[in-house]
Amino acid sequence: MSPVFPTVREVLALGPVRHGAPRLVAGDAGLDRPVRWVHVTEVPDIAPLLSGGELVLTTGIGLPADDAGLRAFIGDLADVGVSGLVVELGRRYASAVPRVMAAAAQRRGLPLVELRRATPFVRITEAVHALIVDAQLTELRATEEIHQRFTELSVEGADPGEVVRQAADLSGCPVVLENLSRQVLAYDPAGESAELLLDCWEQHSRRIRPAGRTAYDTDNGWLVTTVGARGQDWGRLLLRWPGEGDLAADRRGFGPGEEGGAPVGVAAPPTAPPTRLTILIERAASTLALGRLIRRDAEGLERQIHRTLLTALLDHSLPVDEVSLRARALGVVLERRHLVGVMVRHRGDDPAGEGGPLAEPGHPAEAGTAGPQAGPARLRDLAEAVGQALREAKLTGLTSAVDDQAVGVLLALPEPAAEERALAAFATALRRTRPDAPARPNGAPPQGGAVLVAAGSGVAGLREARRSLIEARQIADAARRDRRDLPVFRLPHVGLAGLLHLLRDEPRLQTFVERELGALLAYDAQHPREQLLGTLRAYLEQGRNKSAAAGAAHLSRPAFYERLARIRRVLDVDLDSVEACLSLHVALLALDAVRTP
Repeated sequence: MSPVFPTVREVLALGPVRHGAPRLVAGDAGLDRPVRWVHVTEVPDIAPLLSGGELVLTTGIGLPADDAGLRAFIGDLADVGVSGLVVELGRRYASAVPRVMAAAAQRRGLPLVELRRATPFVRITEAVHALIVDAQLTELRATEEIHQRFTELSVEGADPGEVVRQAADLSGCPVVLENLSRQVLAYDPAGESAELLLDCWEQHSRRIRPAGRTAYDTDNGWLVTTVGARGQDWGRLLLRWPGEGDLAADRRGFGPGEEGGAPVGVAAPPTAPPTRLTILIERAASTLALGRLIRRDAEGLERQIHRTLLTALLDHSLPVDEVSLRARALGVVLERRHLVGVMVRHRGDDPAGEGGPLAEPGHPAEAGTAGPQAGPARLRDLAEAVGQALREAKLTGLTSAVDDQAVGVLLALPEPAAEERALAAFATALRRTRPDAPARPNGAPPQGGAVLVAAGSGVAGLREARRSLIEARQIADAARRDRRDLPVFRLPHVGLAGLLHLLRDEPRLQTFVERELGALLAYDAQHPREQLLGTLRAYLEQGRNKSAAAGAAHLSRPAFYERLARIRRVLDVDLDSVEACLSLHVALLALDAVRTP
């Protein structure tokens, strides 16, 4: 039943009801039941005409005279799901309702209230129905504002951080956006402690298992919806709802000064979030999904054309012959040339990002102090530096930013023999152009402002250029935290761990990790003292040598063997199988990749 309906507790606090000097005699546990309607009756067999959620008003003149009949009357009302029973004293019952009626109501948890002063039932009915209508109108206005706000965010192409912030602002609740590996992408604590919100987030998130694409997890108090578009889910949006609502009535009783008013000290049970919050989180999720599909470009016309052509090579959006023709019109000849894909990016991630207060996965979003434009401006500066380096090295090619982090180059060289010399000249020129990217002594990692250059394998024609560009992008992403200060990174410089790292945001890789290790991660979340994942890691890193693995894990061999047996049961896998262990080892490396910012 929708939470917009008032509760029995709220109805008892209304003026017309208080005028009747109400006294709760039974069923205090049901005071927070919603009241869908008010029904007046004087007949005992009214239950078949009710559908649940009604507050029944009666003077009792038509109720049964025997105890069995009264028990049956209360039982029928409870079975049909009425919210409560209000009996006006004076006509049938002079000073109190029969004890058998109160006892039956108490057993069934049905609120039973006496009105000790005559009160026109029509006034109670009008007041309750007005409350219901007002609440529904408020809900409608809130829903309308939600649609308007998120429509504006979609049109403006708002970044995920802004979408999450607006969701938290509209709901007044903490909101978290995570990927499929339970890493936090953005969040807003809605005025609460960010540290407490994100503490052990992955373990906490794995306990949140709603039944449906959009559903409320009552046990953990989170409203959750899946985020994705075009059949590709890539994350979850979570809104924390305390499950108690905002009750208008005073929880201490029906009102001060009411003679005989019974105190109401029962805490409200968990309740589902209002419908508007479900609408809100779904609209926020659709806005996030749409924003991921939209690419904004504020570059000059020539650079836009360069970007269009590079993008066309990457995603096959234009025929190769047309790319060649349009490139020649720009003065870049690609026919009968040796082509090399190059990617240039900053070491580490952009600290500001495009949206300001976005966090690296699993880390608080402390960045963004430079403002929402710092990320794009930094990328534009890098693109200009790359263009200048090409000119200084007397090289030709297409160049443009290809995503939010990297600047791509497709070098057009006269012959394969010129490849190494051209790359070295380009890297040297770029270092001169970028004074913030000096080499550091003793193999120390370059500072965050330094850049790295990654090159793919050279190809003989434009039809193969896509392979070289993608290879360069993969190498650049994999090498972004490499401690070596190489002038140019090539494919032999990165291994499997690097490959998995560059694929860490790919939903299919995250799905693979969840399929292989999800049960074990969920087990560790429920049993934090055991941490079977570490046991599995030691076993695989020691080449399945159980004695060596037990020593590496600082466990006795019997204890280690027992843990391995538990891992077998949890994952339902044969740990003596080379193929199964290989799959698990790759999943562990992939898990490390998605957990590493």
